[in-house]
Amino acid sequence: MFFGVAASSAYAAQKLVLNTGTRDPFTTENQQGFLDQLIRETFKRIGIDAEIIVYDASARALNHANQGIDDGATLRVKGIDKKFSNLIRVPEKLMDNDFVAYSIHDYLGITGWKSLASHDIAYILGWQIFQNNLPDHKSTIRTKDVGQMMNLLQHDRVDLILYERWQGLWRAKQLNIKIKAHEPPLAQREMFMYLHKKHANLVDKAAEALKAMKKDGMYQKIFDQTLTHYLD
Repeated sequence: MFFGVAASSAYAAQKLVLNTGTRDPFTTENQQGFLDQLIRETFKRIGIDAEIIVYDASARALNHANQGIDDGATLRVKGIDKKFSNLIRVPEKLMDNDFVAYSIHDYLGITGWKSLASHDIAYILGWQIFQNNLPDHKSTIRTKDVGQMMNLLQHDRVDLILYERWQGLWRAKQLNIKIKAHEPPLAQREMFMYLHKKHANLVDKAAEALKAMKKDGMYQKIFDQTLTHYLD
């Protein structure tokens, strides 16, 4: 998307709007979440204003990015360009997403998918990474949202809930409950940014800006300010 009038810089009047289906703590109401700050700083380094908008429906976000209604998509796994052919992946990853088992009580030996066999678990309906790895789990509750899932855990209706690391820690803090993330993660996925093909000339520039941020410490500063403190 383009706004403003012509200026001396080729990108001075350009503002990119990227989307996501992921909220706190990655995106926040005041636009100070991890993704908000990371995307803004990445494009600032190549002379472009950028912001993230959030959709409740993840599929809608991808369709809008693919159609060029929005300029790209963030926090997506590798390979979605096979289905959404107008999107080009920025090769430098944004982060690794960890998918973990959480509990309130201390359960030993939660080290992988097979170790969940004897436990009552819950996860959100539609999260394919859990559905694909636990198709035959005998004691599973699939919830409509994270609030319902956390409620089951708080009231000992399930032993474990399965969720993404940072969203789980954020939600637990809002509810003032102490939960334990079992290590190692059940799964880990590299997450990327995609740009619509009309911005193909920015793909390499964005990748280089991300790399530079990781080298000069800005990436870690944003990560610590927005995510790491939830480990306390």
